[in-house]
Amino acid sequence: MSPPLLSQLFTNLPFEWEWLPQPSYLVGGAVRDRLLGRNSDYLDLDFVLPEKAVETARAIAKHYKAGFVLLDAQRQIARVVFKNATVDFALQEGATLETDLQRRDFTINAIAYNPHTQELIDPLQGYTDLQQRLLRMISPANLQDDPLRLLRGYRQAAQLDFALEPNTRSIIRQLAPLIGRVAAERVRVELGYLLNSDRGTAWLEVAGEDGLLTPWFPSMTRSHIERLLKVNSAAASLSSFPQLVRELSQPVRNTIKTSWLGIVKLTCLVSTNSATAEIELDKLAYSRSEIKAVTTALQLLPQLQAKSPEQMTLAEQYFFFRAAGVVFPAIVILAVVQGTSIDLLSLLIHRYLNPKDPVAHPTPILTGNDLMKALQLSPSPLIGEMLLQIQLAQIEGKISTVEEAIAFAAKRLDS
Repeated sequence: MSPPLLSQLFTNLPFEWEWLPQPSYLVGGAVRDRLLGRNSDYLDLDFVLPEKAVETARAIAKHYKAGFVLLDAQRQIARVVFKNATVDFALQEGATLETDLQRRDFTINAIAYNPHTQELIDPLQGYTDLQQRLLRMISPANLQDDPLRLLRGYRQAAQLDFALEPNTRSIIRQLAPLIGRVAAERVRVELGYLLNSDRGTAWLEVAGEDGLLTPWFPSMTRSHIERLLKVNSAAASLSSFPQLVRELSQPVRNTIKTSWLGIVKLTCLVSTNSATAEIELDKLAYSRSEIKAVTTALQLLPQLQAKSPEQMTLAEQYFFFRAAGVVFPAIVILAVVQGTSIDLLSLLIHRYLNPKDPVAHPTPILTGNDLMKALQLSPSPLIGEMLLQIQLAQIEGKISTVEEAIAFAAKRLDS
């Protein structure tokens, strides 16, 4: 079956084809995705030009008043940033386009399109592999040249729902130790795709079996993987708590792409010792927020395993929520993965989801300044201790007004 005309598939380009010199070639993921019928509102395009790559990028950026970034002056790579697209222009590597394509990672990413002639250039039969939904390496040397491609193969297989060609997987197994030489930031990006994707979970298992995770997660054992494989079903079991499910899909922070469900999966891969886990995640250059989320989950999970919520006093529940904070949904999933039933956790879940719950979301009756003024106290650690005791008395129903809080504090102070 012959491929479709790409001119019919690219209808939302950020610039006119006429700005490209002849010949120019669109390559990589954009060609692959359009041949697969995968569309996106945001375009990520890569062009290879035999000459004047930077000059072409600069001219297009100037005409369209778009952003221009010189990515690599020596290799002549530049980027033009539009509102709904990022377009990279690179100087062709080698004397011919075929030589350039031969240097890429997988055959499905080595298909080029000439927009001027509407010609598809496919010297490595990548389109055939697309039809067979198969990820096939171009050569072992190409994977060895950039070992990140080893892990990227598993990420792309998950992303596209493809299979790894058997010989390709065999070569990746042999080269797997090389992944430890790759910059942590680059590895973390590929892990992020796998952690945040439902299909990525199964491919993380395969990557673990093939030795790609061991250099970065030295504490990982088969039991870690077994917990990881239960995460998606554990999350699905929370369908009766849609707000909790929505929170799990949100990023840890607005500037961080790891979702809370991704944090759960990451917690399954690291050491169960929070101090060791912190070292492992720091080596992978995770942010302080992500590391704090994982270590908090590891530290608090044993509390839910040691005592059911119904056995916890109100004070114990209060301290648990105070320590957990926004990590609470992740801890719930981990507890379910470890065998705790949703019914047992429902008490805490209902408290967490109720913004007016006095245990999970307490509203202080008075401030430290109020307390110091009423009892004529000077600033000291005692004020914080007294406020904590007032808060505990409030959630236990012993006090409910400012006057009662001050009287309670005065009595504690006298004793």
